[in-house]
Order: sequence, then C-alpha cells, then structure tokens
Amino acid sequence: MVEEEEKGKKKGEEKEEEKKEEEKEEKKEEEERKEKKEEEEEEKKEEEEEEKRGDLLEKGAIVQRDYETYAIAPHFPGGLCEPSALRKVAEVAEKYKAAALKLTSAQRIAIVGIAESEIENAWNDLGLPPGYAIGLCVRSVKFCPGTTFCKRGKQDAVKLGLELDKRFHGMALPSKFKIGVSGCTNCCAESWIKDLGFVGMPRGWRVVVGGAAGASPRIAEVLAENLSDDEALELADRVLNYYKNCETKLRLGRYLKKVGLEEFEKFKRAVL
Repeated sequence: MVEEEEKGKKKGEEKEEEKKEEEKEEKKEEEERKEKKEEEEEEKKEEEEEEKRGDLLEKGAIVQRDYETYAIAPHFPGGLCEPSALRKVAEVAEKYKAAALKLTSAQRIAIVGIAESEIENAWNDLGLPPGYAIGLCVRSVKFCPGTTFCKRGKQDAVKLGLELDKRFHGMALPSKFKIGVSGCTNCCAESWIKDLGFVGMPRGWRVVVGGAAGASPRIAEVLAENLSDDEALELADRVLNYYKNCETKLRLGRYLKKVGLEEFEKFKRAVL
C-alpha cells in the first residue's frame, strides 16, 4: 500500500515537472515570437522613416527638422584634416549662410542649414564629392589617435583606419554599416558598438562583429584575436563581402542574432 502511494506521488511529481517544462517552453516560444515581432516592427519603422524623411542620397544631403534646409558633411577620414580644409569649410558655411557647423560622432564636420538649391554649389566650392553620411553602405570608419599620437595606444589605429577608409568607405551593402578602430582597450572609437570593430591589444588586433548603438544597442561578438594589420584588413574584406551577399536587410548584428549561434559559428568558419 505504501509502495503504491509512493509510486503515485512520484508519478504526480513527474507530471508536475513535465507541466513546468511545457510552461517554460511555451513562455520561451512566446518571448521569441514577441522579440521577432518587435524586430520586424522596428525594421519596418526604420524603412518608413528613411522613405519619408526626404534625404537627398545622390547629393549627400540630410534634411533638417524644418524639412526645408539640409546638412552636408564633408568626409575627413578619422577627423584628420589640414588647416586649409578647415578654412574652406568655414568659408562655405559663411557664403551659404549655414545655421551651424557641427562636429559629428562619425568624425565629420556637418554644415547645417543649407538651402536645397545651394547644395551642389556648396559641394563644388568645397572641392569634394558628396560623402556617404547616409545610405545603405559603409558610412564611416571611426578611429582614435592610436600609437600615432596617444601615449595609451597599443596599435596604430590611424594607419589601419585610413586603409580601411580607403578600401571600404561608401561600399554598397544591405544596410548601413559602421566601423570602429580603437588603439587600445579604452575603445575611444566605440569598436564594441560598431558593425565591425578593431581593438588594439599588445600582440595585435582583436576583431569584433555585430555591435550596434541606437534604439537596439548590442555589444559585438569577438571574431578573432592578435591579428596583424594585413590580417585585419583581409578579415574586414571577407566580413564585408559575406554580409554583402547575405539575403537580408538587417544590420549585421541583428542578422547574426536572428540566425542564432549555430549560424554565427558557420559565419566565423566562412570568414576566418
């Protein structure tokens, strides 16, 4: 009799455990569905905002809050420029009565408040082609002073950053793409929240992928360690071309999150 009661009790406990596991699984599935829906809604919202905000991609101009004037942002790799270039920017801003000059987080100088009719003239006076501050491409390669100027630098962020900018700035991709090159672990170029990031370590470059800031911030995943400059450049080329051929409109980090750990491991094998 006691034995039967024990069996019944054990069976009841097993059923209770099964029920808990089922509920746990259902909750997990519900959370995944909710997360997927939120990602789809956010992606749709971003696309709608891109369509309605009225930026002039071919002119490299970003519409301002008044929906009448625009900002143009001359491209200075890493924010490095000659005094003469700064004077030219100031002259153009004065000539076309810009509302402001703004140093941007992408290490550009934005000339804010240009009339649409004056955009082409402003670019011509600057002697520069329209930059890639907007659009589905490699928008920026942000880099810190590295060993060129900074006492804390472990690697030459300026050298690598300039070469990355030369090779990849403006490269057409499924979505916007940002690169960060930091000469040490202080990460002044925000490498951990870039689509592709480089962090200077004592023995070479640490490479990270899939970071993001904005409305859905994400810390990047480590892809490789202790690479030379040449190895880092080769890996950047493979990552960008892999992403270019992905059938997705998602940012790289969101894409890697969506496909999961197994696919991320495949991604690593494909680019390493």
